[in-house]
Amino acid sequence: MPLYALNLFDLADNDDYRAYSRRSLDAVRKYGGTVAAMGALDTDATPTPGDTAPRQVMILVEWPDRAAFDGFLADPGHEDLHPLRENGTDNYLWWAYDKLEDLRPLLKR
Repeated sequence: MPLYALNLFDLADNDDYRAYSRRSLDAVRKYGGTVAAMGALDTDATPTPGDTAPRQVMILVEWPDRAAFDGFLADPGHEDLHPLRENGTDNYLWWAYDKLEDLRPLLKR
């Protein structure tokens, strides 16, 4: 079952994320992942009140399944890659979601 990784973050004041972005697409593709969507914060949008401040960047990655996502994270060849993401971002939020065909399974609860 596909898995979606939602990444929300601000860019840090360094070039680490730029270096990460040069290599990350190949690393994601190695495990069958695809970038489904990317976006920048729409500063003209009216913010919705809440407990979490908006982030500058949004990236949604679709993985074939949880094993592919876990493989990407655990790959020893990415040992120097993940720190670039970690050091190149601030206020990072990262959630994983199972694919749903519709909301009915959740609404039955």
